[in-house]
Amino acid sequence: MTAPRELRLAEGRLAALAWGEEHAPTWLALHGWLDNAASFSRLAPELVARLGIRVVALDFTGHGHSTHSPGDYALWDYCHDVLDAADELGLSQLSLLAHSMGAGVACLAAAALPERLERLVLIDGLGAVTTEAERAPDQLRRGLLAHRRAPSPAPHYPDEKTAVAARVAGGATPIDAETAAPLVARNLMALPGGRVGLRTDSRLVRPSPVRFCPEQVMACLAAIRCPTLLVEGETGILGESERACVARSALPGLARRVLPGGHHLHLEPAAVGEVAESIAAWLA
Repeated sequence: MTAPRELRLAEGRLAALAWGEEHAPTWLALHGWLDNAASFSRLAPELVARLGIRVVALDFTGHGHSTHSPGDYALWDYCHDVLDAADELGLSQLSLLAHSMGAGVACLAAAALPERLERLVLIDGLGAVTTEAERAPDQLRRGLLAHRRAPSPAPHYPDEKTAVAARVAGGATPIDAETAAPLVARNLMALPGGRVGLRTDSRLVRPSPVRFCPEQVMACLAAIRCPTLLVEGETGILGESERACVARSALPGLARRVLPGGHHLHLEPAAVGEVAESIAAWLA
């Protein structure tokens, strides 16, 4: 497998990994919360081989090798990461390959700027985490109090194996060591004494002071006009919950594929081939 090329975009603010030839049609890949560009390290080569495209996977601000934000990390702020990268790469029309939180960012960009979107491929994510309007004061309180506390020091570990084990034990969604390994490796930096620490901005785990309410997210999904494929894991985070069913029904013409695998099925060695094949079949 050809190693990806490291990129710096947006005046060096954003880091990225690129697979495929520079002249090929380019898809931007958007990772999930606390992940990084290595989220696509197994799927991107499969898509390059099948589709003849180039995949540029971003490290969102505060994640991976990208710089940290001096302010907050609102979901909609990541749309600027996407647009800054697209403008620097000369992409007037966007094909977005997006997982989890990245899928939420992609949906917001597609709703707000339909003239820029050519297609969406969403992996186990649709819309955004919401707070009901009547709970907005509580959400604001949690966010304000958390933001006034001193940031927690970044975790550090004796070695990479221990860091992977910590990700497996403490992840927001179930993940095994083989699947987590690429994500953890990209997120580590060397520390004195041979230890390793996380690059991720520790402020990313603070609660957001403000979130969209469910009605706003449904309106955004209804405003998406480009062809959209949703690939879900059988044991992923969407399933047949009421929220997921309503979200899927809100997006016009949504194509859906449910495949064996979990939330990170695009990175699971046993599932990634079928994910790539489903994307290729949908495009055909």
